[in-house]
Amino acid sequence: MKHPRARATGLGALLAALVLVLLPLPRDPAAAAAAATEPDGSAVTQRGTKGPYDDFSDLEVTVHQTRDLRGQGLRVTWKGGRPTQGTATDYLQIMQCWGDDPAGPKREQCQYGASRIGPGNGNYGSFIGQRLIPVGSDPLETEYDEPIPYPGLPGQTTDPFVPFTPVSGAPTASLTDWTYFNPSDTNEEAFARTQVDGTGETAFDLQSTREAPHLGCGDPVGTGTAVRGRGCWLVVVPRGSHEPDGSTGNNLRPHTSPLSTSNWNRRMVFPLDFLPVGDPCPTDKAERRITGSELVTDAVTSWQSALCAGGTTRFTFTQRGEEQVRFGLLNPTTTSPGLGFTVAPVEGGEKAGFVHAPVAVSALTVGFYWEAEKIGLVKDLRLNPRLLAKLLTASYPYDVRFVTRATPAPDHLQDNPLSILRDPEFLDLNPQFRTFLQAPQNYPGGILLSAERSDVTRVVWNYIRADTAAREFLDGKADPWGMKVNPHFKELDLARNGSDEFPKADPTLTEISPAPGQPGVSYGLLERSPYGSDLHDVARWVRRGTNGAKDQVATDSFTNEPKLVSGLVLPGARRAYGITDTASAARYRLQTAALPNADGTYVAPTTDAMLRAVGRFRDTDVPGVLAPDPARARDGAYPLTVVTYAAASDRLPADARKDYARVIRYAAGPGQKQGVAPGELPLGYAPLPAGLRARALAAADRLERGAPPAPDGPDGTTGGPGGTGGSGTTGAPGPGADGGTDGGTDGGASGSGADTGSGSGPVSAGGAASGSDGGGTGTGAPPATPPGGPPGGAGGTGTGADGPGRQLAGSTGTTPSGALGPIRWILLGVLVAGGAAGLAGPAVLGIAGRRATPSDSPRTGIRHLKSG
Repeated sequence: MKHPRARATGLGALLAALVLVLLPLPRDPAAAAAAATEPDGSAVTQRGTKGPYDDFSDLEVTVHQTRDLRGQGLRVTWKGGRPTQGTATDYLQIMQCWGDDPAGPKREQCQYGASRIGPGNGNYGSFIGQRLIPVGSDPLETEYDEPIPYPGLPGQTTDPFVPFTPVSGAPTASLTDWTYFNPSDTNEEAFARTQVDGTGETAFDLQSTREAPHLGCGDPVGTGTAVRGRGCWLVVVPRGSHEPDGSTGNNLRPHTSPLSTSNWNRRMVFPLDFLPVGDPCPTDKAERRITGSELVTDAVTSWQSALCAGGTTRFTFTQRGEEQVRFGLLNPTTTSPGLGFTVAPVEGGEKAGFVHAPVAVSALTVGFYWEAEKIGLVKDLRLNPRLLAKLLTASYPYDVRFVTRATPAPDHLQDNPLSILRDPEFLDLNPQFRTFLQAPQNYPGGILLSAERSDVTRVVWNYIRADTAAREFLDGKADPWGMKVNPHFKELDLARNGSDEFPKADPTLTEISPAPGQPGVSYGLLERSPYGSDLHDVARWVRRGTNGAKDQVATDSFTNEPKLVSGLVLPGARRAYGITDTASAARYRLQTAALPNADGTYVAPTTDAMLRAVGRFRDTDVPGVLAPDPARARDGAYPLTVVTYAAASDRLPADARKDYARVIRYAAGPGQKQGVAPGELPLGYAPLPAGLRARALAAADRLERGAPPAPDGPDGTTGGPGGTGGSGTTGAPGPGADGGTDGGTDGGASGSGADTGSGSGPVSAGGAASGSDGGGTGTGAPPATPPGGPPGGAGGTGTGADGPGRQLAGSTGTTPSGALGPIRWILLGVLVAGGAAGLAGPAVLGIAGRRATPSDSPRTGIRHLKSG
């Protein structure tokens, strides 16, 4: 008579085989995911009105998001306008205002009046519109219509102006009172151009109270669960060809202020609902610290409020470079964070019981904001690895020095194109720029780069190094048009080693003085092409249309000494680009460049393209952790895609493990719903594919269970039930990014059986896997003492009858359906055979799981963040 357990096992295997074949295959994540779109449901459209001299009644302006706002780019489009005439007439002026009146803001509450438009006296040039109301210029003006005393000159008067009144504090005292905002940080749009078809578009640089405390947008209002952010306003003032008195300004652009009564009467007002800025969680809750890569900063700061509402713990996040995160996890203090977000896995983490849970899919990108006459807002740009190599090595003279007749190109760059806009390689990829005005003042400055040392920086260099032409350029070979790498960068051997930073290796200094014969001052590459503090900072500067270069000279009004200042950025001619992440690019409404993948197809970082890339990642030395490989990015995959992992040790105290497991579960579950509301996944991320979600949830379970119990025997050779192998459970199987399954033990041993599945047999630390589901052998030494708690069981390795287990299709880049298609039939045969054997009497052999092991190293760059 057959044993009943054996018979039940055989029947179970046969049923499993039937279910496996009948179940539908998982969808290819690349085909299933749609590209992220802008938030909908809060767009507002307003129509213009007829004025005494100019008719704006056909003008329609749309603000595409008016709720759940923060410091970000805000898309504003319009149609039905009269085309802008050169730099003269018919344009929009846009400003951000505060004000608690439901009818809208007063003109004194608007941030406007610091726009620079051309050379003038002083360091800042002249100002367009300003806040000046010349006496008699506006027949309808009744408030600011009398001369006022001239500051510092008793008995003399000047024209009045509209003072700026902040949300708290005294009003400004003069036209150039920069107490609250100045030409360098104002977000006003003084000259938004309308194209020949009557349409226009801009990405307004919206500021929260973090960037503009004098506006107070997003200041917390209310208490407890009723806290909301203080609302603000966007005001659009259309300008035609006439001044308020009916004059046309001699065919020049109207110079009167949009705050003048006649102009202000034509305003279009949009209410803006801001998210509250500050800690989203009451401070009386217990604090649990987390830290990590800025690739998850936008996501984590969105998730914080939901995590707060769902438990008794508040999670505070500190942004750090990934190497520093890994170092801190392996060398913890009593107050250091127990959960870190990293791209490369934790080196040595296997011995310390670290789990790695995928939580975010995003990418690196070249974000740009270029305005161009005859083109308008540039939306399409192509760059290839060699062009990126040229930009990152400052190989264009104009990126090192503001080239003029008096200051020619540096000798070592004399034979190179002056700017990327003069490079034949760039023009072949972007022929629309062949008709672009080629004057140097229209060139973009050097590309903006992050100062942080980071895993993601190395991803960019790896992409460049994977391309033969780019690698040879870095090695010193000229491109087909004769351009060569800046020799100061050739010495760094970037072609072979890559880097985790973007070096500024050119030592060239350029001396300039305010006037001939006067003392001068020098600037170098760091001033001509400054760093952003991080990827988010890069995106903010790009959105302003400048890289923030300080390569002009002025005389300091206090010391009378020369000093470096930023040059003029003309409205309608802002031009900047930088390497940032897709979340920051989406937040600031940047356009993103298309890059060629391994099969030469130019791809933008859409959701679909990022998920296709994840399906082609390669395995790392740590099972369950994948790494980007640009050489494998084909079939529509975007080559700079990155997966970020949450890492924590299963040796932490139980309450910490439970809290951190909750973070991972939220990140892999509700946190993957895309949107702009608190708790949602911000735009610029791709939702985790099902395989990565399952892997993250399995990691959370392993983390919460903690390290397996230490061996019962004094020498570690005896165990619990199951014979000499001891006891311990394997981790839940987690589908790979490509749909394959991999089992993972949560003990200190890793075991593997057949190549195809998840393990279920007990595996003790340091002993042989045995018992009814055994079949593997293991050996190992006890690990080092783990961070955050007492040591667990000793580690070991196991091999089953079929040799070491492998992640299905993980090294081939096969999609889920592609991998499981043929494999399901193989599994069917295996299970049917096993079921038959079970019915005949023999025990079914177990398929052992396997476990992960990490690698990499530490750096710096800390940013403390709250939501908003």
